[in-house]
Amino acid sequence: MLDTLTAPSGAPEPFLSPRPVVRLVNHFGRSYDNAVATARTCYSSRGIVTAEQVAGVGEDEEMVALRRQRRDRLARDLYQAGHHTTFQHGHFQFTLENVSRQFIWSFLHSHPFYNSEQVSQRYVTVAEGSYAVPSLGGEALAVYRRTADGLMADYRDLVDLLEPVAAEVFFGLFPARRHKPQKWQRAIRKKAQEVARYVLPVATFAYLYHTVSAVTLFRYYRLCELYDAPAEQRLVVSDMVRAVLAVEPGYAAVLEEPMPLEETPEAQAFQRLHDARRREVGRSRRAVADFRQRFDADLGGRVSKLVDWKVRNEATVAEAVREVLAASAGELSDDDALALVLDPAQNRYFGESLNLSTLSKLTRCLSHAHYTFRKKLSHTADSQDQRHRMTPASRPVLAAQVDADPDVVEPALVALDDAVRRRFHAACERAWEGVGRLLALGVEAEHAHYLLPNAVALRFSESADLLHLHHKLTMRLCYNAQEEIWRASVDEAEQIRQREPRLGRWLLPPCGQRDRAGVKPPCPEGSRYCGVPVWRFDVTDYERVL
Repeated sequence: MLDTLTAPSGAPEPFLSPRPVVRLVNHFGRSYDNAVATARTCYSSRGIVTAEQVAGVGEDEEMVALRRQRRDRLARDLYQAGHHTTFQHGHFQFTLENVSRQFIWSFLHSHPFYNSEQVSQRYVTVAEGSYAVPSLGGEALAVYRRTADGLMADYRDLVDLLEPVAAEVFFGLFPARRHKPQKWQRAIRKKAQEVARYVLPVATFAYLYHTVSAVTLFRYYRLCELYDAPAEQRLVVSDMVRAVLAVEPGYAAVLEEPMPLEETPEAQAFQRLHDARRREVGRSRRAVADFRQRFDADLGGRVSKLVDWKVRNEATVAEAVREVLAASAGELSDDDALALVLDPAQNRYFGESLNLSTLSKLTRCLSHAHYTFRKKLSHTADSQDQRHRMTPASRPVLAAQVDADPDVVEPALVALDDAVRRRFHAACERAWEGVGRLLALGVEAEHAHYLLPNAVALRFSESADLLHLHHKLTMRLCYNAQEEIWRASVDEAEQIRQREPRLGRWLLPPCGQRDRAGVKPPCPEGSRYCGVPVWRFDVTDYERVL
């Protein structure tokens, strides 16, 4: 396996930019032996089986070899039978550097089974030239670098252009602070930077901590050539696997080789559609434009539209609450049951800083209510939205939704100033022009699309049970939340309340939850307080730009 992870002699590097840096910085000791030990413990009449026993630690050489043969045989049997929970005990923590935002969005954060802490583009200035460069040459390389450098310059200029716009909004919220503008200059500039990042290319580098279990790493390697960044995915994941095998070589016994991109169902379906459209002149471009038009028309001006829900959500949750307490409807009405589980004045868990809802017998009743939303977010907003791992979405193959015309989400602050707005859209035009030129030169879409800006629009559906949606909306109805996700959350809270008022009335921001629970001060953000007493407002009155 170590040999197969090594690039063939003379094979070119897929990137001209600095190579991704992968370091294994923490891991469980003897995790492979432990995976087998946990399986044997299930059927052990002598108590816990240890990793040392599985490995034959302290025994003679012949017995050690025999135990390892048995270990590997059982590990393969477990793997082939799908009994993979044993492999979840071992975890690996990596640091990753020089990896693109596209890779992180498309792959690392596109599933629920991980933990990451990555550098924020909202609050950390992006350094000039900090982006991935595919292995291109000649005119294609010149176009790529010219476009990416132009977008970086647009970002820096937009920060400067947006700063006075952000200042006007900021001091409108905090008029007393206008007398000491220098004191608040850094905070205002970060607000400008947060919006200016929309024109950065998705090729922009990030660095992060990333922790996964062994079974998630198996999945990474098997599907590392999925859309939308297979070359980068294969490179980074191979380095992750190589680092793990260096300390736990036993995992080679169960690790499967990557599935080629062309064998994945996504690639095969996309290719069939592409081939069918290509046979009719102009159909491919019309198909994407028609899809976007239909999708946006269905949204009806919303960021997120409620499109499906269980018809008895309120009644089902109320009955579940009664079941927990073995109560009758006469003892606990639907209204009282729903208030008992959702009203922070009665359910003190919602006044806690720590999310306790998945452990509470009462709040687990919320898992029976379920909703599906159709939504449209920018790449950069969705990169934050997908961090809510328990509200999963069917995110698109990016190449399927992108065509020759710029298609972006415009931040609210941009719309306040004509000069800013012109510069923003000129930057987006620059990006699409660069992408189009690269495609015309025969560059793979995978590499051309690294030039797409963070503002590129994504359209998809997202579902959640009320237990996890409640937590997400509590966090994202906060005025300090990323603006687009905040707008989507307002849409979702409003629509649930319209349809199911006894559930929806309790979808509140953190300050609203804490105020109702009697926790002081209502806002948990301290010096980051948004300046608006949101806990006093109804969700239909929420309004913000910054």
